[in-house]
Amino acid sequence: MIMEILHLLAHIPLFRGLDELELDKISQLLIRRHFAEKTGLFWQGELLTTVYFIVSGKVKIYRNDESGREQVVTVLQEGDMFPHVGFFSTGLYPAHAVMIEEGEMLTLSTERFRQLIESTPTLCLKLLAVIEQKYMELQARLAEMVMHDTRGRLVLMLIRLSRLHGEPAEGAQGTRTRLNIPITNQELANMIGTSRETVNRTLNQLKRDGVVETALDLHLILDVEKLEQLL
Repeated sequence: MIMEILHLLAHIPLFRGLDELELDKISQLLIRRHFAEKTGLFWQGELLTTVYFIVSGKVKIYRNDESGREQVVTVLQEGDMFPHVGFFSTGLYPAHAVMIEEGEMLTLSTERFRQLIESTPTLCLKLLAVIEQKYMELQARLAEMVMHDTRGRLVLMLIRLSRLHGEPAEGAQGTRTRLNIPITNQELANMIGTSRETVNRTLNQLKRDGVVETALDLHLILDVEKLEQLL
């Protein structure tokens, strides 16, 4: 089992570059778990007890505002860890986490993760880099909310999703990118802070312009180059 976990650690950027002794120590603490699609991993406001590392599958992170409306924070995939807060205090999960496709995780209690960070300087530096990256992404999204109208925010979100979850679209005209995650118009609306009706209208216009199309499996296919030209 430990050898299997050592192999799986290669999927997690946070653990790359650690020496054999460090990896061996970590592998003895991690628990390998499988989760079905639509499984809730934790809920906003629950006591934060576990850190997750994605080996396979995708996870939607979202919050609910005061009116109960869902606000999608991000979609995480292979190699990502979450949450990114609460390691050094007794905190609460800041959002909900739900599997949007079947997947496998390595999990670790927050107490043991904190001990690892304190005893492994290389891991501590890597974690700081991850947190810094997430902070920069948040700042970029806040700037987009201020500087762009709804159409611009949707275009930027589609470009971001293509970079995180895109793959070459087979059979599509030209060089196009297919999103490998299922995403609804309501979820897109939740990501950019607008209504589903507004996203419907904007996407329909982008489809008429030949920038976006919907595949038979309902995944979006994007002409990223043309999307970038719209900004």
